[in-house]
Amino acid sequence: MNAVKALFFDVFGTLVDWRSSIAREAQALLEPHGVALDWPAFADAWRGEYQGAMEEVRAGRIAFCKLDVLHRRNLELTLKRFGIAALGEDDKRNLNLAWHRLDAWPDVAAGLARLKRKFLLAPVSNGNISLMVDLARRNNFPWDAILGAEIAGDYKPKPKVYLASAAAFDLAPDACMMVAAHSHDLAAASALGLRTAHVARPNEHGPGRGELAPSVAADFAVQSLDELAEKLGA
Repeated sequence: MNAVKALFFDVFGTLVDWRSSIAREAQALLEPHGVALDWPAFADAWRGEYQGAMEEVRAGRIAFCKLDVLHRRNLELTLKRFGIAALGEDDKRNLNLAWHRLDAWPDVAAGLARLKRKFLLAPVSNGNISLMVDLARRNNFPWDAILGAEIAGDYKPKPKVYLASAAAFDLAPDACMMVAAHSHDLAAASALGLRTAHVARPNEHGPGRGELAPSVAADFAVQSLDELAEKLGA
């Protein structure tokens, strides 16, 4: 087995707290328009359209498009669901870009900085490149490259997303480790020969509503990126 040389990171939920961030952004933009609602529920509903939209691409029913485009389609569905009709195009565009303004979990920036001493680092996310760049600049993510869906032209957990990321670094799959808070992501990566690490994010979907531990076999299961760095000798 090759020594691990690159760490690949899921981003939404693993590195960033999408739920609190989207709730905050939605409130800031919609409340001045007289909208009053359960903001975390709005975030949950918008995120709830995520997998279904990507499955349209994965199944070949629509051509690959950036996640920003899918998020905008899903925003329209979510606004309709909550009865929000009088929102102009500029406000919709700004709200859709809320996904570019997500805040990281507290351990992430320092943990990534520590891991970068020893490994190549890259997101392997379903988010598009501009989205990943904006999150990196906002949260001090020290990437060596931006990999994932837009590079592969498909969405996780399709095999080409993981394999194209390894190939981008000229590495065999077993020289790469997928780091995620979602067991399904790790299972897909492991099936292709990547090493895996699970990071617990117990509050991803609200208090006590996240994965405390992996439901599949993983090389490592940790509570933070600092703990992962410790276990990997970084």
